[in-house]
Amino acid sequence: MTVPDAGTEPADTLAEIAAFGYERARDELVNVVKMLEQGGLDLDDSLALWERGEALATRCEQHLAGARKRVEDAIASHADDTGE
Repeated sequence: MTVPDAGTEPADTLAEIAAFGYERARDELVNVVKMLEQGGLDLDDSLALWERGEALATRCEQHLAGARKRVEDAIASHADDTGE
């Protein structure tokens, strides 16, 4: 993974990340964290990478919230069907 260009428009990044599935967003987030932990980047690149990481983490949270809702809905539906 390369460091995002500090001049990249945030809207472009958000639109790209919005299309990611959970696994892709998670895997890329892991890579972002590794790169930030290694250090050696200039401030602008570090900030761009951190912002991308934040967007990826948000995307992961969206997927997990959707999965949680589906499970809760399935449990509620089952309870309604069984009269519990």
